[in-house]
Amino acid sequence: MRPGRTLAPVTAYSAGDGLSVRRAAPDDIPEIVAMLADDPLGARRETPHDLAPYRTAFARLDGDVNQHLVVAERDGRTVGTLHLTVIPGLSRRGAARALIEAVRVHADARGTGLGTHLIQWAIAEARRQDCVLVQLTSDATRVDAHRFYERLGFEASHLGFKMSL
Repeated sequence: MRPGRTLAPVTAYSAGDGLSVRRAAPDDIPEIVAMLADDPLGARRETPHDLAPYRTAFARLDGDVNQHLVVAERDGRTVGTLHLTVIPGLSRRGAARALIEAVRVHADARGTGLGTHLIQWAIAEARRQDCVLVQLTSDATRVDAHRFYERLGFEASHLGFKMSL
């Protein structure tokens, strides 16, 4: 982290069933990357055998007050992750918005409500940081994820565009 900057504390979250959400630490990188790689899309783009680029990226994230990479733990075991970015802006009368990225739940924890808890944490944290909206993107092929986000109150309101560099 750059001198003189302090991170806004991530609000701790406990669901009462042994589940907690906390800021990710460098030791969490292997588990996070393994979850990112554990699906057909991630398997093509992630390299869990080479953690060097992830460690470099983590250092950048960890030093930025607007980045909130978190892990979910249940009974001391990492079972999920999410990356929340607070984006300051001029539009909407100078409002900030939050962007949810890289939501992953460990394969053996899927279907337990953990994804819902992670998204609820992200929404609460976005509100706490005075964001006026929270947004996310989901790959067009992840139709189950689309239904999940719609059940949580998100609406498909925009058409997204990307360009690989």
